[in-house]
Amino acid sequence: MLHEVGAPLDARELAERVGQHANTVRSHLGVLAEVGLVSAKAEERARPGRPRIVYELVPEAAAPGELGGYRLLAQVLAGCLAGSEPDPAARSEQAGQAWGRYLVKRPAPFTSLSAQEAVSRVVRLLDELGFQPELESDEEGHKVLMKRCPFYDVATAYEQVVCQVHLGLVRGALAELGAPIAADWLKPLVEPDLCIVHLAEEVNARVV
Repeated sequence: MLHEVGAPLDARELAERVGQHANTVRSHLGVLAEVGLVSAKAEERARPGRPRIVYELVPEAAAPGELGGYRLLAQVLAGCLAGSEPDPAARSEQAGQAWGRYLVKRPAPFTSLSAQEAVSRVVRLLDELGFQPELESDEEGHKVLMKRCPFYDVATAYEQVVCQVHLGLVRGALAELGAPIAADWLKPLVEPDLCIVHLAEEVNARVV
């Protein structure tokens, strides 16, 4: 509704437009403000009296269907998983593995991939997903430096859920490729803009 009107509105005006009680609308606005989709400010006014609190979309969330809505959905789902599963990390990794298998480009039938080719395909997949990966290789294996997390805001609140999904993505993709290499550990948020996945032939997989 804020996008449709294109101007700041207070909770009562929004409540009238969407057919809800003003207190209900205020509660929802509070959630949207927490995740950075709307901002609240006191209305500028020349006449006496307490100014209204009006709400408007933040600029990057102004277009429907942009990342703001997905960020809210990710927060909701991650919070639900973290609070309802006895082992949210394991469940998150399992989900990531399933999607990793689905998303990676499979090799042709009866084709064997080398470890290097499999790593290249996984790095390509991570790049397509927005992680801005860089590959470092040495005699101990490969490190994939993920220089950007598309879900950084959610990961800082629900690290076990989000980072385990990412580890699962890599493991699932490598398993689908059938290559002689796997992800043995992931170090999340080494820096605000850096997570590291290690790939090696001997697997003792963990988040460290």
